[in-house]
Amino acid sequence: MIGAQLQTETFHTIAPDLQTTQGQDVIAPSVAPFIAKVERLTVSNFRCYEQARIETAGRPVVLSGSNGAGKTNILEAVSLLTPGRGLRRAKLSEMSRQTIGNSSKSWGVAAKVATTDGFIDLGTGLAEAGAEKRTVRIDGETVKNQSALADYMDVQWLSPQMDRLFSDGKSARRRFLDRLVFGYDPAHAGRINSYEHAMRERAKLLRDGVDDKTWLASLEETMASKGIAVAAARLELSERLGQYCRAAHGPFPGAGLSIAGDVENWLQDGPALNAEENLRAALVNSRPSDAITGGARQGPHRSDLHVRHLGKDQAAEQCSTGEQKALLISIVLADARMTAAERGRVPVLLLDEVAAHLDRERREALFDELLALGAQAWLTGTDKNLFEPLTEHACFISVNDATLTPPSIPILETVK
Repeated sequence: MIGAQLQTETFHTIAPDLQTTQGQDVIAPSVAPFIAKVERLTVSNFRCYEQARIETAGRPVVLSGSNGAGKTNILEAVSLLTPGRGLRRAKLSEMSRQTIGNSSKSWGVAAKVATTDGFIDLGTGLAEAGAEKRTVRIDGETVKNQSALADYMDVQWLSPQMDRLFSDGKSARRRFLDRLVFGYDPAHAGRINSYEHAMRERAKLLRDGVDDKTWLASLEETMASKGIAVAAARLELSERLGQYCRAAHGPFPGAGLSIAGDVENWLQDGPALNAEENLRAALVNSRPSDAITGGARQGPHRSDLHVRHLGKDQAAEQCSTGEQKALLISIVLADARMTAAERGRVPVLLLDEVAAHLDRERREALFDELLALGAQAWLTGTDKNLFEPLTEHACFISVNDATLTPPSIPILETVK
C-alpha cells in the first residue's frame, strides 16, 4: 500500500524543508509520522445515497463524475468523522436522504480507520429523524462528546466555496483559521461557543433595555476571558503554521500569515490579563452603541486572517484567482506537514474539485506533494483524465446519479 511505502520518504520530505525557516529552527519529527487512512467507508440514508460502501485498501481515492452526481457527498461523509459540522457546515437534518413523500430518515456514516492505536471503528449519525442531535460511536461504544473523534483522526479540506476565501468577508477566513486550530486544540470550539453565546445574551439584554449591570458584567467577563483565549489560540497557531508556510514548494508559493485585530494587538503588546482587562473595559464603554447596532464593537469576532504571497510580496486578495488557489493549497499542505511534524500523524485530505482550476504544472506538483507526504487524499473532479498521474497509486471511482462504479478490482460495493 502507498502509505506503508511512503512513510520513510515522508520523513525525508518534511524534515529538510523545516530545518531553517527565515532564521528560525523548526523541529522535525524524530520518526516517520503515522499516515491516517480510511480503509472502509459506509454511508446509510446520507444525502443522495441509500447505502454505499467503499473499500480503499488505504489508498488515495479519486471520485469522478458530472456535477450533482454525488461526489462531494462522499467527501462530506468523511469530514464528519471529525468534530464539527463537516465540509458543508450543514444542519444535521439536511444530510438525511429525501425519499418519496419528502420524508427523511436518520442517516449514518461509519468507517474503519487505521490509527496509531490500530484499526478503529468510527461512526456518527443523526440520532432521530428531523432532530439536530448527533450521535458518535467509537468501536461500538457511544461517547458523549464528538470531540473524542479528534483523538483518532485529522481531516483537512478544500472546497470550491473556499475559492473566494481571500475576497469574501472576514467570517469565512476566521472559520478557516479556527478549523486549523481545532486540529491541535479541540477545546477551541467550546471557547468560541461560550464566547458567542455570551455575546448573544448580552446583545439581547442591551436590545431589550434590561438595565441589569450585574448580569451584563457577568456576560462581559465570560466574553473577555473566553475571547482572549480564542485570540491567543489563533495567534499561536498562525505563528507556528507561518513557519511551515514561508517556504515555497514548486509552483505553490510561500505564504505569510498574520491576524489583524485590536484583541490580537493587545496580546502582542502585553500580558493576557491586561488584554482581558482591555476587552472588558471596551465592552462596558460600548454598551450604548452596541444596544443600537447589536453584537459588540470589539472582540475576536472582528479579527481577520491576512495572507500574503511572499514571492510577489502581495496581499492574497490582490492576487489572481489561480494564485489564490495556489496559496490555499500551500497553506493546507503546510498544515499537513506541521501535523506530521508536531503530532506524528499525517491527516486525511479532502480536495473537492481541486484540479479544475490548476494548470498542468500545478496539478502534477500537487499530486507529487500528496504522494511524497503520503497522505490519503480524497479528490473529486468531472474529468478523471486530470488525475492520470495518480493512476498507479489511487482508487478510481466513477459516480453517476449516486451510483458508484468500481475500478478494475472489486474493492467497492454500492446498494441502491
